[in-house]
Amino acid sequence: MESLQLTNARIYTMDPRQPLASSLVCRGGRVELIDPEDSSGSAERLDLGGRIVLPGLIDSHLHLRQYAETLGYINCETDTKELCLERVKERVSRTPPGEWIRGHGWNHNFWTDGYGTAKELDLIAPDNPVYLTGKSLHVSWGNSAAMTAAGINRDTLDPPGGSILRDEKGDPTGILFEYAVKLIENIIPKPSVETSAEKIQKAQESLWKMGLTGLHDFDQELCYQALLILVEREELKLRVLKSVRSKDLNLAIERGLKTGIGNDWMWIGGVKDFADGALGPKTGALLEPYEGSSDNKGMTLLSEEKLYELGITATKAGFSLSIHAIGDRANRFVLNVLEKIREFEKKLGYPPLPHRIEHVQLIDPADVPRLALLNITASMQPIHAISDMEMADKYWGKRTAYSYASQLQFQQGARVIYGSDAPVDSPNPFWGIHAAVTRQKADGFPGPDGWHPELRVPRDRAIEAYTTGPAAAAGRSKLQGRLAPGSWADCIVLEKDPFTCAPSELLEIKPVGTMVSGCWVWRDF
Repeated sequence: MESLQLTNARIYTMDPRQPLASSLVCRGGRVELIDPEDSSGSAERLDLGGRIVLPGLIDSHLHLRQYAETLGYINCETDTKELCLERVKERVSRTPPGEWIRGHGWNHNFWTDGYGTAKELDLIAPDNPVYLTGKSLHVSWGNSAAMTAAGINRDTLDPPGGSILRDEKGDPTGILFEYAVKLIENIIPKPSVETSAEKIQKAQESLWKMGLTGLHDFDQELCYQALLILVEREELKLRVLKSVRSKDLNLAIERGLKTGIGNDWMWIGGVKDFADGALGPKTGALLEPYEGSSDNKGMTLLSEEKLYELGITATKAGFSLSIHAIGDRANRFVLNVLEKIREFEKKLGYPPLPHRIEHVQLIDPADVPRLALLNITASMQPIHAISDMEMADKYWGKRTAYSYASQLQFQQGARVIYGSDAPVDSPNPFWGIHAAVTRQKADGFPGPDGWHPELRVPRDRAIEAYTTGPAAAAGRSKLQGRLAPGSWADCIVLEKDPFTCAPSELLEIKPVGTMVSGCWVWRDF
């Protein structure tokens, strides 16, 4: 592999031993030297003209296959239901009868007339099954053809951990919550592994252009199989920490896998399961009811006993846990279980595994210190605060003082890592950094100080949460998230300095070059 020396740059290494540099040498896919005294012999020199260099950024929570799939879906993230329906109608006009029509991103909370219905979709798509996932991925909207294909009718019982929205006559309306979405998803023809691999391979470029060179994937078995193909073909040019769904844990154990096993391109992360639902459909599990309700406290999707049982099985097999928790009740019971798991590890003399909670969206003040005390990683998505702030105020009221509160976790000394949950939100890491630093939407809402300004995050911390933090959480702190001798030569080149630019300008930052393993995968300078 060729060697390259990047010169005349402002390089933020994220290495405390040498935080700033002006030159580095890459050789054999690794960083060889920082600020060499000479031109390093045969290395090709590239003058960056004073541009900024950062380690490649890492999205700590992304659904890679779903993201790749949704690049071809209808964009349903609209201000009105009418516009969403217009987009569906346009797609129907160029889709053969009988083919499935997919869309993603709708949020009924921003529509004046609330949830859509199957009948509304039937009017514009009488000959195609239509299935539209909500922005949270915890609710979906289908037409009559889709429900008929899935066998959903007024006699269909709500599945465990899910519910079907029904009208006053008891007929399904087309809206499905939590595990009820599987009733339709399980009968939609799945793409082949080869097709999934091709879509992921193509989707890489969109991520490189945003500055991502790594990610923590939370998609399912099909994504794992597709990634194996890309690794074998040497076409995967992102570093992927691959989680395992709880239902596939026994299969992973049979394969001889455990957390940390893999190669430079893909290695195994934790076991993923869901403690509760989400904010938008009001299925996140709360200690007290949602605002405006006397009894709705959301829903838990597994019990403390079942989670503990899963945790013991996983721990014995060398797997860490990565548990989805949105509401304060869910975060509390997950912490209760993880505390018991830590006691189990200690009793048996096991090294502490890198357990983490995904989202930590709302946490009770009494539980704020517990992640740091238990050495549990807070895997959070600052961009969700921007998407959700109005819903959170409406449904959680004063409790929002402890929502999307990564700053509180930083202050406690917990490891905080950032992601997007794409395709729930954009995987653009600079949008995430902007959200963490300003707590403002792109138009400046809700004002110059942002939403709960006391929860704004210093930008160095926000950038750490996309570099050194996720690398450490993935067990690759010596290789990833920093530019130091021996680390992977994964970096991005920027025209604007994210450490010194005006906070509002963070939104505008776009890499002009992205390097993975010492080779340019994207370059526009």
